[in-house]
Amino acid sequence: MQNQDCKYAIGFSYINGVGRVRLNLLESYFGNLESAWHAGKEALVSAGLDNSLAENIVTSRPTIDLPKTLETLKRHDIQVYTHTDSDYPARLKQIHDYPPLIFVKGQLLGNDELCLGIVGTRQPTVYGKLVTEELAESLARAGLTIVSGLARGIDTVAHTAALKAGGRSIAVFGCGLDIIYPSENSCLARQIAENGALVSEHPPGIHPRPEFFPRRNRILSGLCRGILITEAGENSGAVITANFALEQNREIFAVPGSILSAASVGTNRLIQEGAKLVSSAKDVLEELNIGLFSAQDNTLAPAPENQTESLILDKLGYEPIHIDQICRECGLGIALVSSTLAIMELRGQVRSAGGMNYVRTREKKEIYQLEMN
Repeated sequence: MQNQDCKYAIGFSYINGVGRVRLNLLESYFGNLESAWHAGKEALVSAGLDNSLAENIVTSRPTIDLPKTLETLKRHDIQVYTHTDSDYPARLKQIHDYPPLIFVKGQLLGNDELCLGIVGTRQPTVYGKLVTEELAESLARAGLTIVSGLARGIDTVAHTAALKAGGRSIAVFGCGLDIIYPSENSCLARQIAENGALVSEHPPGIHPRPEFFPRRNRILSGLCRGILITEAGENSGAVITANFALEQNREIFAVPGSILSAASVGTNRLIQEGAKLVSSAKDVLEELNIGLFSAQDNTLAPAPENQTESLILDKLGYEPIHIDQICRECGLGIALVSSTLAIMELRGQVRSAGGMNYVRTREKKEIYQLEMN
């Protein structure tokens, strides 16, 4: 697609109903998108559009300020890739309903073809947060780019953990890239753009709408080799993403959870239906068959340095315990326990689970390194 046609493809992206198929139809009939953009209703109908869509295009065009849009793209440093560009992600183009153009802030690299989507509930349990963080960190350290949707909950944990591990991450938006949703993830979005990319099929100025997010999920899964759902309810958006992944012939992974937890109904059912059960990063790496990898044990938590630390560690497990309960069971005062927990958290022996609750840090986990062929 020529640069001038890219400009008008951006214009058509503001109009509901003009996707890849109809855009190709217009380009084929008129010879270029500039002529299609300026065509009257009768000509658009002759090109194969129905009356209502042709009318929508004619009435919408005057409200679309293309020069202003181009200036916004430049100001926000947003690139535009059409499906004919060499920089358009090859894996995304394999899906049936790939977007005709994508907007990108940051940089898509060749290594990003080796990527995994991690998604889940917006209201995760402590278990969901911990397991997502551990898996995302391990897989990012192994060289996988972690893809998610920047939503609250599991998405945020996955992006943050990947960046913390020194890896790359990609966030797929359900709105224009000049609008950060949710707004509290503005700082995270900037970090992702600096160490990966923000991606959307929507042009600047398009605000998030409920119907955009299921459509967004097809892009998220389409970019990836597979999708890992770490915690999800029965009818969550993460399960929708898994369904897209299944249609796109992507691998589906799920972390098992308690049968008593509503937050794990979706993941447990996915495993029943054939998703790969994941208990470690190794399960994902082996199933994807992306190359040889080696692993070594890495001690995360140092041994307790005194009797107080030892006593507190003995009372902590992997389920959250409130500081008041720790005090009662250890027979220690709140000031001593609080200060000791603070020191132990700094050394990586314990972790805060929020609300003055604490869990023990896993003593060992394997660090994987890919050895690509």
